[in-house]
Amino acid sequence: MRYQISGKQIDIGDALQTHVKTELNVVVGKYAERPTDANIIFSRDAHEFVCEATVHLSTGLTAQAKAHATEIYSAFDKCSEKMEKQLRRYKRRLKDHHKDRSQPVELFGASSYILASTDNAEDLEPDSLQPMIIAEMESKIPSLSVGEAVMQMELAGAPLLVFRKEGQSGVNVVYRRDDGNIGWIDPQIEA
Repeated sequence: MRYQISGKQIDIGDALQTHVKTELNVVVGKYAERPTDANIIFSRDAHEFVCEATVHLSTGLTAQAKAHATEIYSAFDKCSEKMEKQLRRYKRRLKDHHKDRSQPVELFGASSYILASTDNAEDLEPDSLQPMIIAEMESKIPSLSVGEAVMQMELAGAPLLVFRKEGQSGVNVVYRRDDGNIGWIDPQIEA
């Protein structure tokens, strides 16, 4: 597994990097068969250290965890515990619902945009009808079953996931509703 361990405006020593690699190997090796790479970022938030970890699995799914603590090692340990819990649930669901995925998840390219917002209440009339685009990013839309899409959304901790339902050409969305349940948007495309 490839590791990218970095710090935002803090120095990451060799001892911490070794600790991260050792502990993450144990956690990921226990529940995931073929992880491809891991990205761990340490940063500070006031008096606390923040650890964000992202692990990409060979099935195309991604597990993410984030934790805060007053010490950098304990921030990583809390993050590692969250990652282990997510991977344990992922593996249990795979055993329960999806025996073995014969093919890796197919990904399709898409663009996503971040539009500028107007913070001034005085500017009620825009200069033009075209919104200002301030960032454009490449996104991947996976081809998944609905159960796998819900699992991926929960693993990523995202409020929603856009995906293509296997065997169909349309785009679907799963999202977390305000009542705690999962919603699924499945537009019917008429030919």
